Amino acid sequence: MIQAVAIVGPTAVGKSDVADELARRLGSEVISADAMQVYRGMDIGTGKMPPEERQAPLVLIDVVDAQESYSAALFQRDARREIDRLLGKGTLPILCGGTGLYLRAALDEMSFPAGDVEAPSRSRYQELAEELGAEGIHALLAQVDPESAACIHPHNVRRVVRALEMHDEGVSYARQKERFSTPTEHYHALYFGLTRERSRLYERIDARVDGMLAQGLLHEVEQLVSAGCADAITSRQAIGYKELYDYLGGLCSLDEAIQRIKQRSRNYAKRQLSWFKRDARIIWLDMDELSRDDAVDAIQAYIERS
Repeated sequence: MIQAVAIVGPTAVGKSDVADELARRLGSEVISADAMQVYRGMDIGTGKMPPEERQAPLVLIDVVDAQESYSAALFQRDARREIDRLLGKGTLPILCGGTGLYLRAALDEMSFPAGDVEAPSRSRYQELAEELGAEGIHALLAQVDPESAACIHPHNVRRVVRALEMHDEGVSYARQKERFSTPTEHYHALYFGLTRERSRLYERIDARVDGMLAQGLLHEVEQLVSAGCADAITSRQAIGYKELYDYLGGLCSLDEAIQRIKQRSRNYAKRQLSWFKRDARIIWLDMDELSRDDAVDAIQAYIERS
């Protein structure tokens, strides 16, 4: 029995419109699987569908403030709660997003260290990495978990620290990676990937960025600065926000910031496509050939056959 449907693909491909219409037809809700849409006050730059345009409820947006930390582990908890709530009502959950790790965390078997988002051990190992250097901290991992050390390049300090943290929690990075490469379902889901010809996708990305600026993205960033969010890790790394922070800080011109937003967005789309193309479960739909309604018709037909 199908327990969920996931609409995936790169940024600006048209996922939200398809998921919203599908949820409307099925009398369901859309569960956002976007690592940035969980943050309040980050609306335009993360592409949240405006409330007045939604035909179905959209959940797991505006979960935490921009200054707060969030993670795939927390998303797993929150998304599964929403999935189980909808299944309990006899409704098919619709997940939509381009954050592959979040989708896998929700729908596949995946375990995380039991500690907080920023576990004390992480800070300790980060300090130790600064003291010992990359090779020294990797040697420490090799002593306590040689199998995981063999999977990680010695210069990838962030991943080495993560593996040490996981070891403290009784989780093997190597075993986790093996399970990640060969997913085991937690929910039986149908996956639909939306795609477009690369040049047309990039045109849509550029137009989307221009549209966000016309909608007031710069003002949104100024409000985050006023609220003291400019130094928050989340908004500092988010595409569209980082570049405009730099502009407001006098580090670049507005035109330079806009071009960087477009380039980073295109690069992100390439990474998303690479991620999703590795998953053989995904049924791909060419949105250059299909309208939104055509795509939803095709998805409904797959659901009915399944």
